[in-house]
Formats: sequence, C-alpha cells, structure tokens
Amino acid sequence: MMHLKTIEGQFDAKGLKFAIIATRFNDFVVDRLVGGAVDYISRTGGSKEDITLVRLPGAFEMPVVAKKLAASGKYDGIIALGAVIRGSTPHFDFVANEATKGLAQVSLEHGVPVGFGLLTTDNLEQAIERAGSKAGNKGVEAASAVLETIRVLEQL
Repeated sequence: MMHLKTIEGQFDAKGLKFAIIATRFNDFVVDRLVGGAVDYISRTGGSKEDITLVRLPGAFEMPVVAKKLAASGKYDGIIALGAVIRGSTPHFDFVANEATKGLAQVSLEHGVPVGFGLLTTDNLEQAIERAGSKAGNKGVEAASAVLETIRVLEQL
C-alpha cells in the first residue's frame, strides 16, 4: 500500500477555550450531555476554567447564539447540546432542521468547529439512552469531534 501523508487531530484539549451552548428545554437530558462534554474536555487536558456554559431556551435559538460566540473570537470550538423529542405535530421537524442548518452555517462562516450534540429522538427513552446510558453520551461525542477538528484545522 502506498504511503499517504496523513493529517490527524490529537486528542489534547490543553490550552483550548470552549463554549458549550445547552438548551433548557429537556434539561434533565441535556444536563447529562453537558456533564459528559465537560468531563471529556477535562480528561483530555482541558481546564474547566476554559469552558463557558451558555444556557438558552431551546434548539431553535442555538444558531444565533453560536454565531455570536464564533464571531467573538474567544473560543476555539463550540459544543451545541440539546434534545428535541418528536411529538405528534410537525414542530419537531422544523426545529431540528433549522437548528442543524444554522449550526452548520455558523461553523462554515466563521471557521470555528461546532460539535453537534443535538439529540433528535422519537421518544424520551431514546434521548435518555443517548445521554449516558445504552447508546453512550452524545455530549462526549460532540466534544471529541470538536477537539479533533480543532487540531486538524491547526495543521491545514
């Protein structure tokens, strides 16, 4: 096999500044995601003093808050954490789609990695599974993705 030049991100959060945006809606699930993200950053050498937690009402408000944080230049990465649980109306689809598109746009416009830890589940049980039980903790996964992306971007 041919040898390829490979660029990979190291999982070392030392010296990096993170903003975590977390929804109040479904906070009993979201708080577990926040705990997972903070724990992950700490375990990879980051400091809790370098993490700013921003609470906001719900997922729909995430993009505008992420945009302001990204534009500030104070953060190396943003971790977006929330939970949208499907109901019997199309509200779920609108909120989930717009939050997803908005967060991706912020990342592209500002060059600041945004970790996508917005759970979109059919029911509460699925949300709980993704917030630290059977399906792992998506807060940890979002923090890991942001960290790796920051370290990759530094090399490009």
